[in-house]
Amino acid sequence: MELATPVTATALADTTGGRLIGDGELIVTGLNEIHHVRAGDVCFVDHPRYYAPTLASAATVILIDKRVDPPPGKALIVLDSPFEAYNQLVLQERPASRWANQHVSPSATIGKQTRIAPGAVVGHQVAIGEGCYLGPNAVLTDGVRLGNNVYIGAGAVLGEEAFYFKRTAEGMLGWRSGGTVIVEDDVFIGANCNVSRGVSSPTVIGRGSKLDALVQIGHDCKIGRHCLLAAQVGVAGNTTLGDWCILQGQAGVTQNLRLAERTTLMAQSGLMDNTQVGKAYFGSPAQESRLAFRDLLEVRRLRER
Repeated sequence: MELATPVTATALADTTGGRLIGDGELIVTGLNEIHHVRAGDVCFVDHPRYYAPTLASAATVILIDKRVDPPPGKALIVLDSPFEAYNQLVLQERPASRWANQHVSPSATIGKQTRIAPGAVVGHQVAIGEGCYLGPNAVLTDGVRLGNNVYIGAGAVLGEEAFYFKRTAEGMLGWRSGGTVIVEDDVFIGANCNVSRGVSSPTVIGRGSKLDALVQIGHDCKIGRHCLLAAQVGVAGNTTLGDWCILQGQAGVTQNLRLAERTTLMAQSGLMDNTQVGKAYFGSPAQESRLAFRDLLEVRRLRER
């Protein structure tokens, strides 16, 4: 997420109460976790497994829980709890807001010929394009953006907090989600779907994609153009679908994957690895469908012996 006002590394160290190592004049322009970090961003690390990739990342400033030499062009801020400091920075940039008494926030912008059904709720700074439809009891939380000709079915929720937690001695602490949800033109989102807010980048539903009822899209996912997701599909956080992908009913996709364009995942399959262009996958764990069907045939032959 972008900072409303860029700050120096020195100012950030003062804000967090940490000890600065390196160039205090470096400018911080955003907050991001490791999967989406860019030059100018601050991110955090507090586990030995992630020290090396975080220090080698594009981040300009890193919140860290031990003293090390900063790589060239970076500054470090040493803190007892980098995660809590990072979370607090996100909360400062995206503070908790109160729902207005109205169902539609006065700060929302709504395009021509958009229809909003009874019970639908539109949060602060939401932007809705032209010719859209929000069904009864649909919810768009703060900052969600819809393109033109978007259909949101009854009871669908876009932009709730990510299901993203950090294990601590005191229990599971939730990450404050600094991203949003962007829905491009001509998208259909069926009844009772959930599209989670990105943790540090937008969750995106690409132009022309269609989601059946009861579909769950996790934080920071990027769904390509003209994808079809049937009922009860679940896509875990930070996964990318290429254009024209098809996920059949009750299929599940684990986090941090990349599905190549025109991938088909057959019904009730569980995908745990990246895919190749134009191929179909079946089973749990899913494999290329022709191999999966061959394995099923061999099992049947064993039973018949």
